[in-house]
Amino acid sequence: MDKQMEQIVALCRRRGFIFQSSEIYGGLQGFWDYGPLGTELKRNVRNAWYDDMVTRHDEFAVPPGAPRTFSMVGLETSIIMHPQIWKCSGHYDLFHDMMVDCRECQARFRADHVSTSECPLKPSKHPGEHDKCKLTEPREFNLMFKTILGALGGEEDAAFLRPETAQGMFVNFKNVLDSTRVKVPFGIAQVGKSFRNEITPRNFTFRSREFEQMEMEFFCHPSESRAWYQYWRDRRYKWYIDLGISKQNLILRDHTPEELSHYSVGTADVEYAFPFLEPGSYGELEGIAHRGDFDLRSHQEGKLVRRDNQLVVETGPDGNPIYRGSGKDLSYFDDQTRERFIPHVIEPAAGADRATLVFLCEAYHEDEQPDEKGEMQKRVVMRFHPRVAPIKAASSASPPKVGHRLERIDPVLERRLALQPPRQAEPFAGADPLSASRILDSDHRPSRSSIWGSPRHFGRTLTTSSRKTGCPTSASTSGRARVPISRTIAPRLPTRIPF
Repeated sequence: MDKQMEQIVALCRRRGFIFQSSEIYGGLQGFWDYGPLGTELKRNVRNAWYDDMVTRHDEFAVPPGAPRTFSMVGLETSIIMHPQIWKCSGHYDLFHDMMVDCRECQARFRADHVSTSECPLKPSKHPGEHDKCKLTEPREFNLMFKTILGALGGEEDAAFLRPETAQGMFVNFKNVLDSTRVKVPFGIAQVGKSFRNEITPRNFTFRSREFEQMEMEFFCHPSESRAWYQYWRDRRYKWYIDLGISKQNLILRDHTPEELSHYSVGTADVEYAFPFLEPGSYGELEGIAHRGDFDLRSHQEGKLVRRDNQLVVETGPDGNPIYRGSGKDLSYFDDQTRERFIPHVIEPAAGADRATLVFLCEAYHEDEQPDEKGEMQKRVVMRFHPRVAPIKAASSASPPKVGHRLERIDPVLERRLALQPPRQAEPFAGADPLSASRILDSDHRPSRSSIWGSPRHFGRTLTTSSRKTGCPTSASTSGRARVPISRTIAPRLPTRIPF
């Protein structure tokens, strides 16, 4: 693992961002727990995505670059669904990776990752490079987690933990139409857990067996689908740029025809230069896929396969569908044009865990600052964008006496902001690794209002300092402005920002 990545992983554990799941029992590979700061960071990422997709969407205005107005709604579907869903979608037969085993060390590897994996035998080499290595031929390994429903426990009671959230939105397409006033084009957004039995989970939270997805299925007329695909392709790339990801670390890559899935009309990946990759290499952060009418037709007619460049229902020797669909009509009738059609789907699919990892990697910075003796010391500063920062603001004001009771802050701020209390010896630097996006300092004037201090010593004006480029270290730090409490950043912040 890259040295910087090792430092990020160590910081995450030390400061409460991410822990290994079940750590006191030796851990469980591919599963992670989020600590106090990690929970806030990941929640801010989820909220930023959902707010931009649904909450703040104006269905009466045309967003920049969009072909026209559209509606957006949210949905929350169950983790376990009818097994037939996964058979019709193709997951039951096709959702697999090729794996190889080593008969000598008993390790298992993904066939396409052998060249980048490490063999457990020493000295460290790639699988197959040791004289003792005996690799098996590649074989299929289905990635879905199987479970049993009910008390009998027979094969007929088998079900699966969902490997993606998308299918829950497809099978609820008609329910959303019938229960709301939305018309095509519109999108259904969902944030939820998914599970994949990865052969070799690796690279911290980049590839896990339990993860959280942020997916949106956008339904549109077939004639407009190309324009909508281009719109969502560009918008999703810009979302990460707007939240502080450097353009030097982010690319938007279109899939080659050989890479496209059998259902895909076009796919583009937003990719990030993760520290654990070779210089110049990028890893997938989010995929934007033009899925055509594949999904709605699959759940209406049955499992589809591509033959002669056409999607047709896969049939058995008897001529009947191998996996029969629901039989429900999932077409859409436009009452203005009097046209009936099956909508095409554009799918931007992001991962909350992978996005959180990207924001952690992008925020990690090292610099040097003088200590109390004037000697330069290395420190870590997490430069998060204010919208995703786990700490929105920290107070630099110290109580006049050690042990003096910290009073509640001014009611205007109290309703909008939970401040991080200062440290006695280092009021500014105390928040460094946690990266409060703002530092609040207070005047030492008599007043009953206080900012984490004595009501006798703190007045009603604040000094704010931006943290986008790091934490201030002294009262003379540039970028400071004196403003009344009523004009601080508090009114623009979420209702509660824990620390």
